[in-house]
Amino acid sequence: MTNSSGRRKAAVARVYLKEGKGQITVNKKPIDQYFPLEWHRNSIVAPLTITENAQNYDIMVNVNGGGISGQAEAIRLGISKALVEINAEYKSALRQAGFMTRDSRVVERKKPGQKKARKRFQFSKR
Repeated sequence: MTNSSGRRKAAVARVYLKEGKGQITVNKKPIDQYFPLEWHRNSIVAPLTITENAQNYDIMVNVNGGGISGQAEAIRLGISKALVEINAEYKSALRQAGFMTRDSRVVERKKPGQKKARKRFQFSKR
């Protein structure tokens, strides 16, 4: 059993891989129940598809924080890191697909004296 973590925006995913039949559970729910949109599910299983391991591992994920898309990409990074831990030969294919890089973009903080991070309060000359 291999474990790894992935992060994206405010989402943190802890991924546990073990040999099995290809079942994925996210926060004790089946993946199709937790992620209703198909492109989120495709994003999550993409590292398994590239390395041709879709039916070889059971994956259990604990994820919290952030939104649905951030959580999906955090899980994708966690799965990629766990696969590389199992077999280092997968690293080049996963890196080429862009799955080994942690996307460091986060929400910019709100500044004082402004409405949002960059938006200003309405200015009236007269």
